[in-house]
Amino acid sequence: MGRWSRDEIEKAFQLFQETALRCGKSGEWREWADLFTEDATYVEHVFGTMGGREAIYNWIQKLMVGYPDMKYFPVEWYVIDEEKGWVVCAVNNRMTDPGDGSLWQEYNFTLLKYAGNMQWSYEEDCYNPARFMEMIKGWEARKKKCASAPASEK
Repeated sequence: MGRWSRDEIEKAFQLFQETALRCGKSGEWREWADLFTEDATYVEHVFGTMGGREAIYNWIQKLMVGYPDMKYFPVEWYVIDEEKGWVVCAVNNRMTDPGDGSLWQEYNFTLLKYAGNMQWSYEEDCYNPARFMEMIKGWEARKKKCASAPASEK
């Protein structure tokens, strides 16, 4: 048996997802960063490793200002390792509708390490940056096309 029950880890992960959605919609990421311990580590394979809750907050807040149309982060699947207190999941980084109802998203695999008290001590995101940038460029082109097209062509 692990340090925490599966039920507690499951509730913490549900809170993590709900908070990401709220913060994605509002553009304010403080509440999400507060789900990490003060000494948490965040490994992002393009942007590097952040140490501590404040570093995580400063990074995510600045990053998401650059991606104001990435508001949704639905989890496609997840696995809980109750013994270790880990959650491994596939998260879709979903853009808003560019104007024609099309779906634009790219996934990453995330490893979260639970620390108790509804907080995480570690997150690592693994993804293909080239595929992610292709998705962003395609979405931007589609949004521009939708914005300039007459309403009858959307």
